[in-house]
Amino acid sequence: MRVIHLNTYDGNGGAGRAAYRLNTALKRTGVKSDLFTYIKMGKRPDIEALYPGLLPKFFATLRILAERYLPRFYEKDLKVPFSLSFFGKDIHKHPALQHADIIHLHWINHGFLNPQDIAKLALLNKPIVWTLHDSNTFTGGCHVRFDCQHYLNSCGLCPLLKDPEPDDISHQTWERKNKAYAKLPATFISPSNWLGSAAKNSGLLKHKAVFTIPNTLETDVFKPQDKQQAKLALGLSPGDFVLLSGFMPSKKDAHKGTSYLVNAIDLWLQKRPDLGSKVTLIVFGNKKNQLPPPFKIPVKFLGTIHQDEVLAQAYAAADAFLTTSLDDNLPNTVMESLACGTPVISFTTGGIPDMVKHQENGYLAKYKDAIDFMQGLEWIFTHPNKPQLNQNARDTVMQNFSEEVVAQKHMQLYQKLIKENGAI
Repeated sequence: MRVIHLNTYDGNGGAGRAAYRLNTALKRTGVKSDLFTYIKMGKRPDIEALYPGLLPKFFATLRILAERYLPRFYEKDLKVPFSLSFFGKDIHKHPALQHADIIHLHWINHGFLNPQDIAKLALLNKPIVWTLHDSNTFTGGCHVRFDCQHYLNSCGLCPLLKDPEPDDISHQTWERKNKAYAKLPATFISPSNWLGSAAKNSGLLKHKAVFTIPNTLETDVFKPQDKQQAKLALGLSPGDFVLLSGFMPSKKDAHKGTSYLVNAIDLWLQKRPDLGSKVTLIVFGNKKNQLPPPFKIPVKFLGTIHQDEVLAQAYAAADAFLTTSLDDNLPNTVMESLACGTPVISFTTGGIPDMVKHQENGYLAKYKDAIDFMQGLEWIFTHPNKPQLNQNARDTVMQNFSEEVVAQKHMQLYQKLIKENGAI
C-alpha cells in the first residue's frame, strides 16, 4: 500500500503537525507513506516539496500571499480566517500521485488546490481521503463557523463579508466547491465528533461518507516527567502551582478567546487574593512583537518552541493546561498536555470533549463562561488526588489517540477503499 499525504505547509500549524504525525505513525506500522507539501519551509528529510526548486517556490509564495490577502477586500475586520480558493495548482499528473494507491488530502488552502484542481484528482481513478482540519472544506470560505448556520444550505449572506448578499462571494465559492465535489468520489475523515457532525449535515458533504478518526501524536516524546524537576528546568519554583497556556496574540483575538482567560484568572484572584504568590502562568508561542494580555499573576513567556522535547517539558512542568478556544477541531495542544499527564481546563466546545472528560482528566467549563472556567481552576488547585488526575490524562491518550491505535484505524479505511476501488 502506497499512501501520499498532501498539505500546504510542512508542520506550520495544527494541520501540518497532524499530517506529519499520521505519516510517521503509518510508516512505523509498515505502510509506505509519504508526506508532500506545496511549499517546504523546514528541513525535515521525511517531508518532500511537491515541486522543489526556487522558481516553483517563488510562484507558490505568490499564490499563498494572494490567497491570504485578497479576502481583506471582501471580509470585515473580524480576525476570522477566510479563503476565496481562487488560485491553485493542477497536480494530478505528478508522478507521486500517479504511483500512489491512496491520495490523502489534509489542509490544502492558501493557493495549493482550488476546487477545479481538486476535481481533476478524480481523473486518477484512485481512492481519495480528505481529513478535515477545520470547517473550510464544507463552507463558502470561512475556516471557523462559530454559530453561523449558512453552511447547512449553500452559504450566501455571509456575516463575515462587508457586503453580504444571497449571491455573494461565499455563495459563489460554495457553488464552485459543489460542482467540484460532484466529480470527486472522496471519503472524508473528521478528527472530532463535533466537526464530523457538522460535515455530515452540511450542504456540501451531506451525501458524502464522513468517518471520525482522531489525530495522533508521539507518545514517546509527549510523556509524563517528574513535575518538580521539569519546573526547575524552566526556572520555576518546584512548590509553585503552574498554569500553562499557548499562543495568545491579543486580548481581542476572536478565535482563541483570550479575554475569557484573563477574566477567569482575575475572578480567581478576587476569590483568593493570596494566590498571586503561589501561582505562575507560563505561555509558549507568543511572538516577540505582540503585547501580552494584562494578567495579574506572574507570567513567564517561553516564546516559540521549536523542539518537541522542550515543549513536552513545559507541559510536564504544568499542573494544568488552559485553553479558552471558542471553536476548535481536535487541538494538538490539548492532546499533548494530556499525553504528558497534565489535566486540561477548557470550554465545552468543538472536539475538545472527545479528549477532556469532565472532572476525570480535566474540567469542561460552560461555553464562554469565565466564572465556570474559574471554578475549573479552583477544582484542580484543590483536587485531593492530583497524581490520579495526571494518570487519567495519560491513560486517555494511550487508549484512544496513540500512534498504533490511530494508524490501525486509517489502515482499515484505506484497505476498505482500495478493495472497493477494485485495485486489489
